[in-house]
Formats: sequence, C-alpha cells, structure tokens
Amino acid sequence: MELFEKWESDIRGYSRAYPTVFASASNARQVDEQGRSYIDFFAGAGVLNFGHNNPRMKEALIRFIESDGVAHSLDMATTAKREFMQAFIDTVLKPRNMNYKMQFMGPTGTNAVEAALKLARRVTGRSQVIAFSQGFHGMTLGALACTANQYFRNASGVPLNHVNHAPFETTSGCGMGCLNTLRESLENSSSGYEPPSAFIIETIQAEGGVNIASKEWLQELQKLARDVGALLIIDDIQVGCGRTGSYFSFDDMGLDPDIVCLAKGIGGFGTPLAMNLVKPEHDAHWQPGEHTGTFRGQGFSFVAGREALRYFDDDSLMQQTRERGEMINARLQSIAEKYKAQGVEVRGKGMIQALDIMDGAKAKEIAKTCFETGLLVGPCGVGGRVIKLIPPLTTPDEDLEQGLSILEQGVDSVLGGA
Repeated sequence: MELFEKWESDIRGYSRAYPTVFASASNARQVDEQGRSYIDFFAGAGVLNFGHNNPRMKEALIRFIESDGVAHSLDMATTAKREFMQAFIDTVLKPRNMNYKMQFMGPTGTNAVEAALKLARRVTGRSQVIAFSQGFHGMTLGALACTANQYFRNASGVPLNHVNHAPFETTSGCGMGCLNTLRESLENSSSGYEPPSAFIIETIQAEGGVNIASKEWLQELQKLARDVGALLIIDDIQVGCGRTGSYFSFDDMGLDPDIVCLAKGIGGFGTPLAMNLVKPEHDAHWQPGEHTGTFRGQGFSFVAGREALRYFDDDSLMQQTRERGEMINARLQSIAEKYKAQGVEVRGKGMIQALDIMDGAKAKEIAKTCFETGLLVGPCGVGGRVIKLIPPLTTPDEDLEQGLSILEQGVDSVLGGA
C-alpha cells in the first residue's frame, strides 16, 4: 500500500476501509495480492449487480474488441448503441408501456442528476428543486446541492443554492404528515416557498441508510408534483437495474415519473454508463448539443449493458433476487433480535438490505472486523451507523451463507460485550 499512501491523493476513502491491494475478482469475490479471498457484499457501491468479470459480458466484450468495435463515439450512432437501445426498449420499456426518450450524458450517476435538474429547470422556467433529508444524488455541485449529507456538502467551497430539503417519509414523527405540511406550504403564497421545478427522490435511500418510502407516500408525492406544476425525478441509480427484485425500484407502485436517472448497474460489467429516461414532451425542450459530454455512453458499456439486459428476458433472476432478499432479511432479523435492547434494526428490499447498529463507531468497527475475516461491507446512513449489504445478484448461495455468517460473527464481537 506504500505507493498509494505516498502518491495518491489523501481524498481516497474506500482503500482506507479495505487496506489491501486487490489483484483479481470473480462474481462475488475479490482476491488480494497475498491470495486472500474476500466475499464482496459491497459490489462497487451497487455497480456490479451481475458480479465481477461476468463471463457472458466478458465474452461479448472480447468479441467486440477483436472485431474492432467502436469503443468511443461521442453521441454518434453505432451498432453497439443501437443494440443496447433496442434491447432496452424491448425488455424494459415496452412491457411496461413506458414511453421515454433515452438521454446519454457523462458516464456517472451525478452526470445523470445534473442533466435531469437542468432539464427540469428549462421545462418549468423555475430554479428551485425540492430534495429530501438523508438523500444522496452525487458530488458535482448541482447534484451535491440535492445531497443532504453535511460532510459531503461542506467540501463544496461555495454556497449550494436553489434546493430545499424536506423530511423523507421515514424521518421520526413524519410519515404522510410532513408531506401534507409541505403541500400546505407550497399552496400558501405567504409561506416563503417558491414553486419548485422538480422533486427529486430515491424510493430507497441507499447511501442515506436504506430508508424505504411507501407506495402511498410516493403516490402522494407524485400527485403533489403534478398539482404544483413540478417534474418528478426518480433517482434509481443505486437501487435500479434489478437490485430490488424488479428492474425499477418503483415497479408496481403506480408511478409515472417525468425523468428516471440510471447509472451504476446499467453498464453491467463495471464499465461506466449513465442514462436518463425522459418524457418526450420534456426532452423536446433540449436544443441539439446543448448538454454534452465526451463519454456519452461508450461502446464497452453498451455491449456489456446489452448482455445485462438478457438477464431480464424472463423473471428467473428477479424471482431469485426476491427470494434471496427474504433470506438475507431473515438472517439479519435473527442478528438484530439478539441486540434488540441496543435498538438494532433491519431494513431492506430485495438484495439491498441493512442492519442499523444505531452507533457509527460500532458500525465502523463491525465493518473493520468483517474485512479482517474476509467480508467487504460498507457503513452508510446518518453518522455511518448502518451496515449496508449490496452483494451481486448472481452471488452463489454458499458465498451468501458464508458472508452472512462472517457478518454475524463481526456483530457479535463488537456488540456482544456491550
């Protein structure tokens, strides 16, 4: 690690939590230079839904490279892009009767959010956006203004303007009542609130601590957005692409968002890709070339992303994801029950599950202990008090079982003597 410590910026974060040099990876495991294998329940912060070095994607990428496929094309039309788009239309959009334009921008989630915010302001002619407490939407300045985490916000160096934060549904003492209060404020011309251009929401706040909004609350939020003439933006970047047991986290919720932000798992192999789904009437407000980016969807990501979509040709992977989610949740519930007196709680849907330790220092110690015994997990939430599990959807059963056992041992070692 000496070279990284001497020459790489002090801003590095994950390498401090996982102080080793990884040399190879396959599906749900990474192996370091000493040959030690780690079960990966972090999966690139939700990028590797289909595992490290997915063999189907690897084979497709090798064929693409050997045939001199177009790796970089700005926003020009290519065979690889057409095949990805057609597969997305046939596999995701048409079965849901969804009519959206696909906008490719810079390759990361924060780029998707920036484009969505810019377009919402263009469509409505308004500047204000309403985001929610504990939300995370990215690190570039517009997305960071929507992000609630004070530690991240304090690094901006400039005021983060034009965003108000409202309480998320799971905020203590809140629920539907806070949303009703927000409605009253927006409908009251003397409340001090300006009409917003958009509401931006994660149906499940991943980095915020795996906080889950209800169908009823989300439907009421959508109605509020319509009533005040604002767009509804759903940030599905970490919990989309199959993570919850269906392609979108909001499937079957009766929602019809104006913009859906996707990234992370959509590229399949870990190669970067971001895409916004935009209602055609809103997309018409863009002028050609008005929002650009050098890496607006490069060929490798289109090829791997097209292979990822084959997993959704039937419901077998999603059924497995739902079943495994129930299994993981049950194991976590049994752990939480032992430490009920310390307030430990479980939250999750599909294969994003969480153990709320209620104490950031203890959660960090649990993650450290897990690393030392061969499991990669990451704290999140307020004060880092939540252990989040986001293993690849393709994780073998034996790795899931072993990883959960390592986690239980780590929790026992930290909380058992408390």
